[in-house]
Amino acid sequence: MGRPRDGRRPPDIHAVARHAGVSHQTVSRVLNEHPNVRPATRARVQEAMAELDYRPNLAARALITGRSKTLGLVVLNEELHGPASALRAIEQDARAAGYGVRIIHLSVVARSTLRDAVESLQRQLVEAVLVIDPHPEDQALLEPVPADLALVTIGGLRSPGVPGVFYDSGPGVAQAVEYLLGLGHATVHHVAGPAGWGESDVRHQAWRAALRQAGRAIPPPVDGDWTARSGYRAGLALREQPELTAVLAGNDQMALGLLYAFAEAGIRVPGDVSVVGFDDVPDAAYYQPSLTTLRQDFAELGRHAVELALRQIANGSRQGMGGFTLPPPSLILRASAGPPPR
Repeated sequence: MGRPRDGRRPPDIHAVARHAGVSHQTVSRVLNEHPNVRPATRARVQEAMAELDYRPNLAARALITGRSKTLGLVVLNEELHGPASALRAIEQDARAAGYGVRIIHLSVVARSTLRDAVESLQRQLVEAVLVIDPHPEDQALLEPVPADLALVTIGGLRSPGVPGVFYDSGPGVAQAVEYLLGLGHATVHHVAGPAGWGESDVRHQAWRAALRQAGRAIPPPVDGDWTARSGYRAGLALREQPELTAVLAGNDQMALGLLYAFAEAGIRVPGDVSVVGFDDVPDAAYYQPSLTTLRQDFAELGRHAVELALRQIANGSRQGMGGFTLPPPSLILRASAGPPPR
């Protein structure tokens, strides 16, 4: 609570009480959402707060009540569409539930600082910590988090002791492979995300299983790292394959790199090679050609992640809390996929 520009001290709880004609204890009850306050009195106190532009000291209030009305978010790989979309959805739903948010951003190379990030949020008295897209190896870093601190993971890892919201990518990948095979392609190549990441492994395994189920040849996957640059390098390798007619990319950024590599070599998409991505980034409809891809419901992800955190806060523990798996992604048909050349 800063000092006004005119140099006067900012109004405190006693000033609000005098303005509303009530005791400072009544103002405190209103601030702490105590039920034993008459509606008319509550409205008068809230009006006084607005007229005086009163800003409660949230840190002091949290120390007294144990409630900060704040959620802490730890985000890895924020530059990628999935984590960034999850962050926006969770932040929006948290604010709709009356909670503020504190966000700590970590890069891929800083995974070892996850524990420090969680401890930092604890010191800021957040009521819950939500970790977006943690690496499976980060599970050990989350195990020491006190059981009375609400904790939610989004994607990445599944741990019996940590409630989470999970993607169900596999059926969507299978649908994309079946769609391409149904167009007449003999098989589907795959540009995979980085090995060891939960979502990358799920999509890779689902692609392999779908081809095996269809009795088709399984070509060696090409590894990427989620970036368009790695998709471009994969395209340079794949365009040397004489039987190449269809590619499933692990995400849309890598699909963008593929499109560039193919266009550079005069390979027509979808006339010569079909390309399907994953994520449906906002620009996917404006790729050249527009990208057939898989879309996940991040609004639902945010809703369930916040709900899971609030349930833990209400219970005072995460013991016995389960998780939630999102519905499979939907296949969005655009211009980048078609029948193989005759």
